[in-house]
Amino acid sequence: MFLVCGEALFDFFLETEEGPASARYAARAGGSPFNVAIGLARLGQRSGLLTGLSRDLLGQRLRRVLEDEGVATRYSVATDRPTTISLVGLDTAGVPAYQFYDTGSADTGLTAADLPPLAPEVTGLHFGSYSIAVAPVADTLAGLAAGREGRFVSVDPNIRPTVEPDMEVWRARLDGLLPHTDLVKISAEDLGLIRPGLGTEAFAADLLGRGVQLVVVTDGDAPAHAWTASGLHGSAAPPKVEVIDTVGAGDTFQAALLARLLRGPDGPKAAIAALDRVELEAILSYAARASALTCSRRGADLPRAAELSD
Repeated sequence: MFLVCGEALFDFFLETEEGPASARYAARAGGSPFNVAIGLARLGQRSGLLTGLSRDLLGQRLRRVLEDEGVATRYSVATDRPTTISLVGLDTAGVPAYQFYDTGSADTGLTAADLPPLAPEVTGLHFGSYSIAVAPVADTLAGLAAGREGRFVSVDPNIRPTVEPDMEVWRARLDGLLPHTDLVKISAEDLGLIRPGLGTEAFAADLLGRGVQLVVVTDGDAPAHAWTASGLHGSAAPPKVEVIDTVGAGDTFQAALLARLLRGPDGPKAAIAALDRVELEAILSYAARASALTCSRRGADLPRAAELSD
């Protein structure tokens, strides 16, 4: 089982405004790690979500969605803290802007004392988004990564400046995770926030020098690039689609990337070590096509395996 660690929340999308005193919102279960866990399950991989799930009405619905999608919830900690809420507005290109209400919430309040022991079934861990930046959950997950006990670890910073505006906090948190990380996927936008002025190739070289085995940089509808510790470089462009919105696009790419690496009989570490350029670019293409599918429909509606060809 690949265990995704981080937030689970409800996004409220602004649908219509009828003057300053009236607005209609559509509520959807979400959160980057929540989406990645569902994406893995839809692509045929065993996944679970480690998070704090509230006992409130929204938390109960989050748990039900996970269970309906086949995501294991035995590592999701029940709590009386409220569910995080995010208000989402889309610009004319379908790009979302978020405002989070997460003070004292179920997911951000997760502590080391709350964590259930990890069974041998957990072979990999994924971390990302504001759960790696906001205490106490960020400290909790950093400790989990440090004690990974040989498990494969992936990270996508997925920066949320409206939750933590200090980019130095994000840089420090990512730097703390790197010694325990095998795969880093980051968007060019996020790279510009935490390492302004640094090119993608230089960023990859820095991380590979610190022990990361695979670095992937995505860039919207431009080609994604990847570098491996063995010296490979590959790229793949996403297909052109009519974009409805880009909500969940990065989470889809992450889930598809992991799903392909998890197909190998000896696990993702061995799969990365055995890559040649053709296979590296095939994996990037698979993830890019999956992400494009999500962009072609409303919200974080991640694709299923049957919708994608190898």
